[in-house]
Amino acid sequence: MNAAAPAGASVAERLTGFVAALRAHGLRIGTGETVDAARAVEALGLADRELLREGLAATLLHGSGQRTVFDPVFDLYFPRGVGAPDGEPAGREELRDRLADALAAGDTALLGQLAAEAVDGLGGYGSSPGSDGWSAYQTLERLRPQTLLARVRASVRAGSGAASFTDRLLDDEIRRRIEVFRRQVATEARRRVAERRGREEIARRAVAPSADRVDFLYAGRDRLAELRRTVQPLARKLATRLAARRRRAARGTIDLRRTLRGSLSTGGVPMKPVLRRRRPVRPELVLLCDVSGSVSGFSDFTMLLVQALHDQFSKVRVFAFVNRIDEVTGLLRHGTADPEGLGSRIQAEARLTGWHGSSDYGVALGEFAERYGDAVGPRTTVFVLGDARTNMSDPNLPALREIAGRARRLYWLNPEPRAQWGTGDSAAPAYAGVVEMHECRNARQLEEIVSRLLPV
Repeated sequence: MNAAAPAGASVAERLTGFVAALRAHGLRIGTGETVDAARAVEALGLADRELLREGLAATLLHGSGQRTVFDPVFDLYFPRGVGAPDGEPAGREELRDRLADALAAGDTALLGQLAAEAVDGLGGYGSSPGSDGWSAYQTLERLRPQTLLARVRASVRAGSGAASFTDRLLDDEIRRRIEVFRRQVATEARRRVAERRGREEIARRAVAPSADRVDFLYAGRDRLAELRRTVQPLARKLATRLAARRRRAARGTIDLRRTLRGSLSTGGVPMKPVLRRRRPVRPELVLLCDVSGSVSGFSDFTMLLVQALHDQFSKVRVFAFVNRIDEVTGLLRHGTADPEGLGSRIQAEARLTGWHGSSDYGVALGEFAERYGDAVGPRTTVFVLGDARTNMSDPNLPALREIAGRARRLYWLNPEPRAQWGTGDSAAPAYAGVVEMHECRNARQLEEIVSRLLPV
């Protein structure tokens, strides 16, 4: 396989394309960072690819969480090689034998070479010359590296380093090496496809977005767990914004009467505006959270975020519902130590369903207004979290109006795309006619909405 070393005249073009691809995935990269990246390329050169990777990461990224986007995009713009591996493609059994030896040795460079050969020999599909495309999934299904675990374990046991591992630790280490190989196969397949279709298209379509841009409704368990780990940093950022807003709000508005009276000493020119000072009073916050089905990931993340912000409010109360509603404020405090177990804890210990297991917003809202109406007062801001899908039951708009009438503010955050509001059993347009409803599909949108709507 030919070495991928961009010509000097094209390095700047490749770097700007790389930065543009990262920006398309939502990474905030300014002109200053781009200039620093260019200086890093000049200083580090292109000979040591991993050194270049770390240098660009240090100049362009603002957190380790962005590596999940940065690394696959880097592999497209600064690949290990171009074209197909040299020589004839190896057969499946020969590849498995060599792969077992490489896994036993823990040779990452050799694993990368075998990944390229495996994609070339086993991953191609289509009927045009060479191939119409390359599939990492097809490659791994044909090679099945996970079935080599016992063979690799025996090989390592026979070697000199076996005594340093217990059985469990050895198996974990072999699985880690297999996962490294799987990622290398995915990287190689993307590279081969990018050579045919263009890096820009593959960077846009084949690289998974960062966790904060994944839709709550479609995020898998791994992405939701990754999101939960960002709660505390996001809460600190939002707390800083709230404190700044409070400082601005505490200055108050201009007291026109007192300002004009004071201007008499300066010939009617208001040289020193007089402000109405606000008395700082921390507001109260109430959350009503649908925890049914796919909406539960959105609700869990938002509950954890609000709990992390509890010091910013005089009182925070959280209620969860499916078709019955129950207060879970106490469970949430315990759940902060185990955020991934919050949903199951709520389902196990709160009374959320009655005679069926489907969500019923009308019954839940009515029960909240009747049982917990005293939780809402003139200092309370209420957030309803849910997709507003009522399973064709009565949406109970009078109950929502009653809650809105008691509260200082009431907002509805809907994780569904706005285009789907009102389709099927969605009562979103009806609810949006009573309260202010916002589309909130991912963590980035939630951050923007919460920082704008949280009361001060």
